[in-house]
Amino acid sequence: MQRKAVRRALPGIAMLTVLVAGAAGLTGCTGGSRTGGTSDSKAGGNQAAPAQPGKYRILPAPCKAGADSKRLKVMLPVAESLTPEQRDQLYAGTADASYDGDRRVGCRWTAQTPEETRLLSVGFERVVSYDRAVASDDDKARQVYVRQLTAAKLPFPGPTASPTPPAQTAPTTPPPTAPAAPATTPGAPPASGSPSPSGSPSAPVELGSRVIDGLGNEAFIEDRLSPAGATAAQSRTVRIVFRTSNVIVTLEYSVQPALPGTVPSSAETQDRARQLAQALVERLNE
Repeated sequence: MQRKAVRRALPGIAMLTVLVAGAAGLTGCTGGSRTGGTSDSKAGGNQAAPAQPGKYRILPAPCKAGADSKRLKVMLPVAESLTPEQRDQLYAGTADASYDGDRRVGCRWTAQTPEETRLLSVGFERVVSYDRAVASDDDKARQVYVRQLTAAKLPFPGPTASPTPPAQTAPTTPPPTAPAAPATTPGAPPASGSPSPSGSPSAPVELGSRVIDGLGNEAFIEDRLSPAGATAAQSRTVRIVFRTSNVIVTLEYSVQPALPGTVPSSAETQDRARQLAQALVERLNE
């Protein structure tokens, strides 16, 4: 009788052992998954979020951006012999060839008169960072701008920088003192060789190349005058480069007189180029 009781109790003990082992296994698996989940969340939290894309996703039509017909007629006077159709075609501009209109576009104009030739070009470049975890689109665009600023040999940074005049060496000896003017009697004509009361005409103002403010995030202007020659006229080229967010804009305006001895005005050429550049900024901000 006792042997039968022992035999019947054995299956119950074996079942209890299996259940306890199973519960222990489930507890171990649950703990392992909780540990793994905590490790994964920490690893993901250490990764920095990539920078947002730049402000501009597309570029404007270069031949129409800011260059209205009224402004173009002032910057690009044409010969009176042109027909209205020829004038319209000239002011419509010629678009640069581009294989990616979302990244780089440009337009150029040429106008001729018997007195001079004027050239104008406008270019847009949208800068994109291929790894925004390292640098944003704006950061990459600023790097492009700084390279152009350095190539122009201008100081950086420079909203307060002034134009750099040509270098002058101080004289080693003081200049000779001019002799005193001879006394004249009232009503007598001035002595020969004496300066006229009105004085000599002032030289044209040269604004020069410099960093400027008021155009986008940062900008500079480059003013180049070709060397004077006995037969060749001096041409002036004003180039403005400015950055607004992740777009770099380059504007170049050139005045080439036909006759030697004519020097295009620095102030006038720069002023017209800056007005167009300001119109381009407004166009981008629309």
